[in-house]
Amino acid sequence: MLIDLEKTEQLPGGLCLAHARTPIGPVVARWCGEPDALPGRYDAEWTVDEDVAWLTNTHPAPEQSYLIGPRADGLLLRGRLDEVARAAAVLDLAGTLILLDLAGPLPDGSLGTWIDIHAEREKVALYPYEL
Repeated sequence: MLIDLEKTEQLPGGLCLAHARTPIGPVVARWCGEPDALPGRYDAEWTVDEDVAWLTNTHPAPEQSYLIGPRADGLLLRGRLDEVARAAAVLDLAGTLILLDLAGPLPDGSLGTWIDIHAEREKVALYPYEL
């Protein structure tokens, strides 16, 4: 996904956060590029380093639209869910595919539906890359 990096923020312990804008909302997430990266446009791959647990950190979305947004306890990622294997799934986030690990089986009928994933900002990572 193409992001507009506004700034990076170095936290104690070596964690670096990216403050960025995306086509579907603002994000503050772990930055896995150069800590002193300059503001600008970057292609970024996304990871979510938290298992998807149905009705715990993952819920049916109230509407069918892509969304990224801040929450008091982290981030909200809204997209379409597809299963790729017994213990993994894919979140389609406006054309960007994010591989997800599952904490348990998904309920019947959940594949192809819109979901909200709530994750800590430190567990959502952006990896910049060049084409």
